[in-house]
Amino acid sequence: MSLQKEFCFTAANGRDVFLFTLRNTSGTEVRLSNYGALILSFSVLQKNGKRNDIVLGFDRVEDYLSPTYLETYPYFGAVIGRCANRVKGAAFTVEGTGYKVTANNGENQLHGGKEGFDKKIWEPRGHGEVPVSWVEMEYLSPDGEEGYPGNLRVSIRFELNEENELSYTFRAVTDKATAVNLTHHSYFNLNNGTGDIKDYCIRINGSFILDQDSALCTNGNISPVKESVFDFSEFTRIGDRLEKVPEYDKSFVVDKSGDPSALTLAAEVQAPASRLLLQVYATDPVVHFYTGKWIPELTGKSKTPYGAFSGLCLETQIHPNAINIPHFPKMSLLPGEEYRSKTVYKIVEE
Repeated sequence: MSLQKEFCFTAANGRDVFLFTLRNTSGTEVRLSNYGALILSFSVLQKNGKRNDIVLGFDRVEDYLSPTYLETYPYFGAVIGRCANRVKGAAFTVEGTGYKVTANNGENQLHGGKEGFDKKIWEPRGHGEVPVSWVEMEYLSPDGEEGYPGNLRVSIRFELNEENELSYTFRAVTDKATAVNLTHHSYFNLNNGTGDIKDYCIRINGSFILDQDSALCTNGNISPVKESVFDFSEFTRIGDRLEKVPEYDKSFVVDKSGDPSALTLAAEVQAPASRLLLQVYATDPVVHFYTGKWIPELTGKSKTPYGAFSGLCLETQIHPNAINIPHFPKMSLLPGEEYRSKTVYKIVEE
């Protein structure tokens, strides 16, 4: 196991931006930055000797700040907070007090507002090589940021182990009742970023989906997936389903048995061309499946062209908009409590 830290640049606010490279002995490398807690690359050395980088993104951290990218902005590889997905009406009530947060998706808020955690420079808090390669970083979100109450202190710890598992663990505490729902927004392409994801087969361990309104906000209703276009209980070719529906941008409730906070296999993706299998494990109750229809035409790593369906997202989180739906799982965080969640991306070559 090894870890490398490299200085990138000093931002306009005087904060230093770094690039961290985690490696294991089988040749897997993960490149991370404290800007946006980015996952820039997740690179696997395959049996044929070729390197396969399975997430979309750019070669340099600076590229994530380019005006061209920020104008179209698909959140490549970034942390999402304070609240993932959509908050209906950009408003909520917690502990009897109503709050209006920044609307940046029509009348609703998407992924934390105009400047969410994805555009913040996180403070590196430690890194090491034993027993796994790891790096931990922290961000203090001040009271009132994007309209959210409370000073929220958030940490994320990334780990890469010898089993080709990249994990991240969130922890958060607050000094005032607030809403929190954190996730990470990597786009996976298991063919070194080339082509689209239509030939991939996916299995989702979720018997129910969260219904949405016309603005893609969850409305509190839950529907079974059985015998519908949302039934991925068996491995299913994504392209076959995209002949029936224009895209997927849907939250699946993960089937859990026993401890609801235990790590559970949420979804699996197979890529026939590269013979890679991606497994996503999570403590969170929901996995949000997005097929990347709205990825803009961009030039990514190694001058690779990206566009619609170039990658897919499997975002683990609490039920979106749960802060406004009392019968959904708790999305509020109170002083004295700790928010915690863990997600694991495991790569297997078949």
